[in-house]
Amino acid sequence: MKNMRLVVMIEVAIMAAIALILDLLPSIPVFNTSISFAMVPIFIVAFRWGFKASTIAGFLWGVLQIVVGDLQALSFWQVILEYLFAFACIGFAGLFASSIQNALKTEQKGLATGLIILAVVVGGFTRYIWHFIAGVTIWASYAPEGMSPFINSLIVNGGSYLGATILCSIILVLLLISAPRIVLDRPSNGISKK
Repeated sequence: MKNMRLVVMIEVAIMAAIALILDLLPSIPVFNTSISFAMVPIFIVAFRWGFKASTIAGFLWGVLQIVVGDLQALSFWQVILEYLFAFACIGFAGLFASSIQNALKTEQKGLATGLIILAVVVGGFTRYIWHFIAGVTIWASYAPEGMSPFINSLIVNGGSYLGATILCSIILVLLLISAPRIVLDRPSNGISKK
């Protein structure tokens, strides 16, 4: 059991580091926002190990962004909201782990596709709701003149959320439907099942 936790934590750390690397790559610029697929490794952790592991992976990704200086920090609370809470909340996708695994095991590709997309929508939404709150409260003074901070945050964060959700969903569906073992072949007691 102890070995198993160590294996999961190593995977969590590796996937958080991969998410950071993907996040450092140029994003797709769209209007006043950008779209990235950097959440994909955290979603893979979510579908392999569930809520707790993916929440830790997302939190660790946020911490790594702070450590390497890949952040825009206006205040202490903004860092807490947008880098710790928001990234940890991607872990809500892990609530669908067993359903996704069962659908992949039984080769129900349509069901697996729907569940993957639903999990990405939920994980992404719970992340971006914190960005939206920060946009309305902390970033309010940065809204264009004459525009409500609520509308500005909805456009900027809503655009990022929709774009990232679509992009991550496409990547994850293509990846997991063609190679379900990414999620299904998990080590047991620290030793890989073969």
